[in-house]
Amino acid sequence: MESSVYGSPLSGGVFDFNSFIKQPQTLTRLFSWVFSIVVFATIISEGYINKPIAEDTRCIFNQNDSACTYGVGVGVLAFLACVVFIVVDALFSQISNAKDRKYIVLSDLIFSGVWTFLWFVCFCVLTNQWSHTEMTSSIPADAARAVVAFSFFSIATWALLTVFAFKRYRQGLDSVVSGYTDPVSDHTSQYPSGYPPEGYQQSPFSHTSAGEGTYQPPAY
Repeated sequence: MESSVYGSPLSGGVFDFNSFIKQPQTLTRLFSWVFSIVVFATIISEGYINKPIAEDTRCIFNQNDSACTYGVGVGVLAFLACVVFIVVDALFSQISNAKDRKYIVLSDLIFSGVWTFLWFVCFCVLTNQWSHTEMTSSIPADAARAVVAFSFFSIATWALLTVFAFKRYRQGLDSVVSGYTDPVSDHTSQYPSGYPPEGYQQSPFSHTSAGEGTYQPPAY
């Protein structure tokens, strides 16, 4: 059996925070976490303005409230997912069940791939709405540009997380395949080659039916 499964040593090792925090996957996830905060926090704090003739608020991106709502939703869910996956990554080496590790890596792979696409959609929507926004003095242009920029950065970081998860998944498959032993072949391998020997015949006393043959008295 390989010494590691799905990119992490088998359970029982001591957690090393310094090594964990320096891993590329951990750093990328932390960047994704920070970028998501910038996106949804900026939209919540500065992404809405009051129209001069109305009491309600409107999104700074072409007054399209759906664009702001979408950005906040994607950002908040990405923030929560990063927290969960960071905790799971820290405890990953303590999980001894290979199937549980497989499900965790698959979840990371699927979620990262989906969120890469959602961030791409978010960037396209915000960029398009911003290009059609009628600029006024009440619109915080710097905040809008920051949201668009960090949406683009999030595409890159989540794409990297997808690549890291895919590599871990492939490494896990390779570890399982290389470490798997067929029980039948393992059982037969206990005997030396050439067993049983040629010309071997079963004992004449085995599998003898009751009453078979006749009694021969000894000759005196």
